[in-house]
Amino acid sequence: MKAIATQKLALIVLVAGAAIVLGLSAFGVRAGAQDSASAASQTPPARRIGAIKSIEGSTIVLVQDSGADVNVTVQSSTRIVRVAPGEKNLKNATPIQPTDLQVGDRILVGGTVSDSGELAASSIVVMKRSDLEGRRQQEERDWQKRGLGGIVSAVDPTAASVTISVTGVGGKKMVTVHVSKDTRIRRYAPDSVKFEEAKSSTLGEIHAGDQLRARGDRSPDGAELTAEEIVTGTFRNVAGTISSVDASAGTVSVQDVLSKKPVAFKITGDSQLHTMPPEMAQRIALRLKGGADTASASGTGSPPTAQQTPAERRGPGGGGMRGAGGPPDFQQMLGRIPAVTVADLHKGDAVMVVTTQGTPQGAAVAIVLLTGVEPILRAAPNGSQAMMLTPWNLGGVPNGDAANQ
Repeated sequence: MKAIATQKLALIVLVAGAAIVLGLSAFGVRAGAQDSASAASQTPPARRIGAIKSIEGSTIVLVQDSGADVNVTVQSSTRIVRVAPGEKNLKNATPIQPTDLQVGDRILVGGTVSDSGELAASSIVVMKRSDLEGRRQQEERDWQKRGLGGIVSAVDPTAASVTISVTGVGGKKMVTVHVSKDTRIRRYAPDSVKFEEAKSSTLGEIHAGDQLRARGDRSPDGAELTAEEIVTGTFRNVAGTISSVDASAGTVSVQDVLSKKPVAFKITGDSQLHTMPPEMAQRIALRLKGGADTASASGTGSPPTAQQTPAERRGPGGGGMRGAGGPPDFQQMLGRIPAVTVADLHKGDAVMVVTTQGTPQGAAVAIVLLTGVEPILRAAPNGSQAMMLTPWNLGGVPNGDAANQ
């Protein structure tokens, strides 16, 4: 299973993938208009957008964002320009050569389609894979620094605000998220864990009980946040023991301790499966029981710094969970604990899971699944306390600090 740090975020998308794709799509209007002026009047121009799968000579295999793969022929007259992620026009585009194209680059191709289905390119707008990765990392850092997540408790359309309950092992805090006309709002599909498949949404589609993550500027007291971007979705938290596993089909059933009913879901390539180190689970269980302070027990009371190595950030037993002066950040924790596969899951294992809601046509899909949580469930046998620790990640949304209050 893919870990958070290496997931196709896109976002996030990678993490920011959706925003980047939209930015590149914007070129379709402008670049397409240029193509139509130069294309044969009898043949309307075609546009295709996606990522380069392979390059052989003058032929590119393009994996489209929607639709089947298509062969693109680069001609001697093809205009190729490079743009930075986030650009909305071609004003700052830089001409490049066909030899500068690489597998993984995202491209928007304009040209004409032959009877065989090949696309003869008259223009190619390129976002380099390296640029996209840099943008992704930058946005991840910004989400970690200015991100916030919680459960929606109220929506006020008149005040254009959403109140969320932000929960950590230290308790709950209510935060008001302010929305403006410039706030970008997206919502996850009921059967998808992928950020890039989240759809443009509105304040009116946010409801109490939704899980929400927002990025923006906070007030000095942390009680308010002015959102630049919001992602929401309706998800299900499950805590209990595995009653059955079908590794070949990628399906799991868990006996939920809260509902006392079995919950079935699928494991996909985008699901994040991790196992919690025993010492970490014990520290959390102690905290639920009102035992020793986690920071004292783990020696991770200070937040990690940019100068620390990844191993130093993790600390012994997967530490580095705490934010400055706050409780453990379970979003960041996920990227630092061992990953497992569906083959590692067994009947009787204690797990904590976040899934999609599912649809009448399809089963719910696991977003995050944690094993090794037996001590936590023993400390909270009815599941109510344990569920406030359940991490939710929205299929690649950058790690925020939902618990970092």
